[in-house]
Amino acid sequence: MGRLKIVVLYDRVLVDESEEAAAGDKAPVVRTLDKKEVEEEVAEALTKLGHEPVLYEIDGTTKSLLGLARVDCDLVFNLCESFADDDTADFKIAGFLELIGKKYTGSGTHGLMLAQDKAIAKKIFAFHGIHTPTFAKSYRGRLDFSHDLQFPVIVKPAREDGSIGIEFSAVVNSIRELMERMDWLHANFDSPVLIEEYIDGREMYVGILGNDKPEPLPVVELDLSKLPDGTPRIAAAQVKWGKGTKAYRDTKSAIAADLSEETIASLQQTAVAAYQALELRDYGRVDMRLKPDGGLHVIEVNPNPWLSSRAEFAMAARKAGRTYSQLIEEIVELTTSRA
Repeated sequence: MGRLKIVVLYDRVLVDESEEAAAGDKAPVVRTLDKKEVEEEVAEALTKLGHEPVLYEIDGTTKSLLGLARVDCDLVFNLCESFADDDTADFKIAGFLELIGKKYTGSGTHGLMLAQDKAIAKKIFAFHGIHTPTFAKSYRGRLDFSHDLQFPVIVKPAREDGSIGIEFSAVVNSIRELMERMDWLHANFDSPVLIEEYIDGREMYVGILGNDKPEPLPVVELDLSKLPDGTPRIAAAQVKWGKGTKAYRDTKSAIAADLSEETIASLQQTAVAAYQALELRDYGRVDMRLKPDGGLHVIEVNPNPWLSSRAEFAMAARKAGRTYSQLIEEIVELTTSRA
């Protein structure tokens, strides 16, 4: 593969700190920025690989879209997760890239849409015989779909990712708590609500690389065992984004230990099946719960997971023998080799 001019496409979600402070404890926990952002790491890796990266920010304006259409490049490395602070618009960015004829990394519009709507994704899993928690879907008092559920349940936005909208209070044990949580979600997200069976177990992540023959990466576990007694063992927004909090400090991801070969194989096979069921491509991550009795439940599938060198996906790739630069190179090669 020769030298390519690659646009590293990213977005920014700007948080008004004054409004966040005024909202106090009732405000949703939001994503925070790192000292070195993932787009900079990807650009550095591409430079080491001999390519010519160009950083380009989608800032939520039409002007930034028009500018992107005019950029001459061989490939777009798509790191966009939102548009104009809309976390559900990632598939629209992909659709725009398709309309202007630019090849881009990661899942296409179809896979992004299927994975984003968690209720639809769960119905697809059920069709393919992939275990997933039973659930109900509701929006402003209207029940769109429902299995029979028993408490405790976890209540979350049906169309968000990155644990946004999933605080520790998302796990409820009564009708009153359920109604209060649904009201809070409707007020903050204007989104359908997913009411899902709470699965008590270990939080497992399996990264996937590939298209025709997807390769599962080593299993990573988010260790939630050090959360305080009485706190639900979930990957809440406080765990992922609450920098400086005890929940953030005491929960760490690492290559899963103490798993039998049979359990690892089951996790990896289930992950590949879920990845293919939602028609993802290039790379993705499947989040699962491993119950004490060995039962597996797919919680969600993440197209284009966070590619920070410190994140779970890169951690698994390193365990599989890939440096960070090699991981980025493989994603580029998967994209360029697609018809």
